Amino acid sequence: MSDETSGANDVGPSVPAGAISRELLIVNKRGLHARASAKFVQTVERFNAEVWVTRGSETVGGTSIMGLMMLAAGPGTTVIVSAKGPEAQSVLDAIAELVASKFNEEGA
Repeated sequence: MSDETSGANDVGPSVPAGAISRELLIVNKRGLHARASAKFVQTVERFNAEVWVTRGSETVGGTSIMGLMMLAAGPGTTVIVSAKGPEAQSVLDAIAELVASKFNEEGA
């Protein structure tokens, strides 16, 4: 008998109770690709808060470039960004601004 657990159905970390969330529309031309994901992570790391991003049933940590890319959040995709910690509201505001600015990749 094996006591191992299968990771096949794991969807990543779960968002803890008490986290605040904001729904964001990805509006840049290439979505959450490598450069945009790196900027997202850099933004998150400036704050004292834990962050998670959910698309559909999949949730990833907000400090994982690969995790963010695995969400395959292309243009027009809605994601839910959740945060918990002393600077949760501030990090959500900063991420919302980053996403709205198209990750500073494109002209207005």
